[in-house]
Amino acid sequence: MNQNNRILFAGDPHGNFRPLIAAVQKYQPEAVILLGDYDLEMPLESCLQDIVNLTEIWWIAGNHDFESPEKYNNLFHSAFSGKNLHLKVTEIAGLRVAGLGGIFLGRVWYPPQPPKWRGKKHYLYHQSVIIKRSGMSLKYKSAIWYDEFELLKTLKADILVTHEAPGSHRYGFQAIDELAIAMGVKHIFHGHLHENYKGTIKQNIKVFGVANNAVADLRGKTVENDKQLNQ
Repeated sequence: MNQNNRILFAGDPHGNFRPLIAAVQKYQPEAVILLGDYDLEMPLESCLQDIVNLTEIWWIAGNHDFESPEKYNNLFHSAFSGKNLHLKVTEIAGLRVAGLGGIFLGRVWYPPQPPKWRGKKHYLYHQSVIIKRSGMSLKYKSAIWYDEFELLKTLKADILVTHEAPGSHRYGFQAIDELAIAMGVKHIFHGHLHENYKGTIKQNIKVFGVANNAVADLRGKTVENDKQLNQ
């Protein structure tokens, strides 16, 4: 196996998993990492049934995955619920991979502004009894929370996968740069902005944006699959 293909990164599928499935069938990676925004009308394992026995499947959530209870449950309560990389470091194909799902939300924390709430407990403490009993809305669950973000900084990893973009993109966030530097990562892969590009931030950290329906290898190169070549 080409070592650069041992992990593949899938940009926002938005319901179309065919390019990812074709890439896995062609390149036989040890693992794939999905970068969010699945728009699931059925459980994730049903969408990926053609490759569940071919590779490890890992993921982070995007903003679309919190748009409805159906989309949320089809991801977070799927057979792959335990493969969520958010806020942890996991060894995948010999590399330490850290995950940061969700988005920066103005009503919670939108860097470089200070956080409106330090964390979920702080937020819930100041809410009505009804909200305290029912829990946070899906919108708030989609947010990146300051205290969890700061805790992630204390871990070490080789690769950081995010839905939001770092400062290498015009719509990115310097806060993610600071996270990557603190964690000592060498590469960042992100989705969300539907653009294939390569960039560099401080500490010579390489950034790879992966477009919607695109699949990239460890070099950030978009891989071709037979279906694409035959179109």
